[in-house]
Amino acid sequence: MRVILCVVGRLRAGPEDDLVSDYLTRFERTRGALGLGPARVVEVEDKKGGRKAAEADLLRKALPSGAVTCALDERGRVMSSPDFAGALTKRRDQGAQDMAFLIGGADGLDPALVAQADMVLSFGAMVWPHMLARVMLAEQLYRAASILAGSPYHRA
Repeated sequence: MRVILCVVGRLRAGPEDDLVSDYLTRFERTRGALGLGPARVVEVEDKKGGRKAAEADLLRKALPSGAVTCALDERGRVMSSPDFAGALTKRRDQGAQDMAFLIGGADGLDPALVAQADMVLSFGAMVWPHMLARVMLAEQLYRAASILAGSPYHRA
């Protein structure tokens, strides 16, 4: 199952970009025979200033046809890392070809896009900057692959 991070905004060179690249590289090395990946990032940018609705349209266009979607939203479900790994496995085992994670811009995702998602995930009650949400998602993808591979990275 291919993994796509569909995100609003361009990540400039710097620590966040370095961390996303590092964790996705680790994910690529770990995913092996798990049937997960490859992972890629698709960045969209609303240059016309239409805000959430325009960003949602751009994200929809970036989605592969038939992709299972997971919106990252503060009102979503909070999961443990093993539960997240299980959710990926479940979608993979159900035959999903693609799983797309949607991360909005500074104002979050359009509520209509969140309502259409197959799954809504939260990284907790706190609101995180959308650039850090990318890092956290990339790390959790690597952690999920590590859990599924039986690697010692996850020690909980």
